[in-house]
Amino acid sequence: MQGLAVSLQRALAEREREREGRAASGRAPAARPLAAGAGWSVDDVVCTLGPGDRPYEERHTSACLAIVAAGVFGYRSGNARALMTPGALMLGETGACFECGHRHAAGDRCLSFHYDPAWLDEQAASAGLVPAVRRWRSARVPPVRALAPLVAHACADALAQERGHALGAGGAAWDEIALELALATLRVVASGKDAAAPATPGAAAAARVVATLRLIDETPDDAHTLASLASAAGVSEFYFLRTFSAVAGVTPHQYLLRARLRAAALRLAADDEAKIVDVALASGFNDLSNFNAAFRAEFGASPRAWRAAQRERHLAQTSWPNAAQAAARA
Repeated sequence: MQGLAVSLQRALAEREREREGRAASGRAPAARPLAAGAGWSVDDVVCTLGPGDRPYEERHTSACLAIVAAGVFGYRSGNARALMTPGALMLGETGACFECGHRHAAGDRCLSFHYDPAWLDEQAASAGLVPAVRRWRSARVPPVRALAPLVAHACADALAQERGHALGAGGAAWDEIALELALATLRVVASGKDAAAPATPGAAAAARVVATLRLIDETPDDAHTLASLASAAGVSEFYFLRTFSAVAGVTPHQYLLRARLRAAALRLAADDEAKIVDVALASGFNDLSNFNAAFRAEFGASPRAWRAAQRERHLAQTSWPNAAQAAARA
């Protein structure tokens, strides 16, 4: 999600400039409303806190589901602790206290969805989910294929709004994304397969994993292998694979593949003129057929169809009467 990470880097640079003029002090995360509807809302949240700042403590005022778009941070809610990475979902129940900290790296950016519990329960019931699975039962869902298309859609829409390619609050697509993402997440958590309780690693192991995550996110197109990543972390391949998988919730290969595919999806959505083969090469794929197959498996559509669908969605957002309705609500 390199496009969204650019804004985070600008915010971090701005904070560093402010630090030069006065004593360093923590700044609360800045939330920019993207859209809202009956029972839901979504904010673009940028946090510039770093290792030198105290973790901030808050309380969830609604059922929260946040897509981590950029950055790495620690999340604690009740007895659950998890390392949040790009592509993962941070989950929180209404009224639960939580703490986020940046022990190993500065800054993060999240697309934070908030749901009224009664509304969410009603929608889940209509979708056929039994009462026992109508609440989050995990603090984190790692980057998984079942949620990849919705995560990519949300990030592409946020990037489009930031670049002025679509109207701001009230865009027609956000209500669909908010509902579909909540229901899909409930199903993933209920399955238990992809939302197992994350491990609590030692500080040194966590630091190595965070450094690897940052390396992959900053250079997804490089020829990373298990051997090269383990070597960079200074540990054996076996130990690296076991530790990375326990902390991140996915294997290094899975994380790298999804980082490359998310980057490709955002490039396709942002640039109508880019050739598919150029996007594939720029995202770390050396073979177009392999790229097409991996993209279709992850997002359920070919790269060309994905870009066409994004173009149609953005056109719908900016066309009458949707554009007029959004302007009236702004």
